[in-house]
Amino acid sequence: MSESCAIVVMGVSGRMGRMLVQTVQDNPKTHLCGAVERPGHDWIGRDLGAALGGAATGVVVTDDPAEALEGADAVIDFTAPAATVALAKLAADKGVVHVIGTTGMTEADIAAVDAVTDRGVVVRAGNMSLGVNLLVQLTKQVAAALDEDYDIEVIEGHHRHKVDAPSGTALMLGQAAADGRGVDLDEASDRGRDGITGPRERGKIGFHAIRGGDIIGEHDVLFAADGERITLRHVASDRSVFARGAVKAALWGRGKESGHYSMLDVLGLG
Repeated sequence: MSESCAIVVMGVSGRMGRMLVQTVQDNPKTHLCGAVERPGHDWIGRDLGAALGGAATGVVVTDDPAEALEGADAVIDFTAPAATVALAKLAADKGVVHVIGTTGMTEADIAAVDAVTDRGVVVRAGNMSLGVNLLVQLTKQVAAALDEDYDIEVIEGHHRHKVDAPSGTALMLGQAAADGRGVDLDEASDRGRDGITGPRERGKIGFHAIRGGDIIGEHDVLFAADGERITLRHVASDRSVFARGAVKAALWGRGKESGHYSMLDVLGLG
């Protein structure tokens, strides 16, 4: 399987879509074979390169995923839950690896994707960064190794425009810590502190959010005991880390048996 991996990118006009297009084009092991946008978008029928303000690529933007997936090895999908669920069946039917970075999926959406993994390959993650997924695994391992003498705090920072807190990645890290400890995160979670809170309760997993400027994403997991502290940290300085992770997942998925995989599987940690 030495030939270049043919990849389709969904939602090519968006910020993430543009990053994915560039990353696929820059990777010597991949090439862009299809570009999809929503029906009615003004890029439909145009050469993608020209639509992006550059040289022609020979790839014409379409609103028909079935057309785009003909001859593809993988499709990378950072769109919306309903579109992702619809694409999952199509990708499975055509034998195309479906890399899903779509967020906000409900349990019903995930179940619908699961339903096609008896015949298709799906790689899905809430965060496609290789470093973040490695940090999740390390957090679980450290939490399992240390007892409740070590207090766990998850500290995350993002740009001023982010509207939710804690971040989804912080919650992934908190869940990993809870899994390592063998506790329920909902019961162990302690979300921020203000006023006279009393002493820290043993065994709690604390969350704290920083918002300011153009911070792309910073996550720390602190294990603090009397006399020592251990900090696991990930800093994203460029959003392209998510695109690179998705492309790595697409390459990894080729030739795999049908199933629902995660980025931990891609890293060999699943």
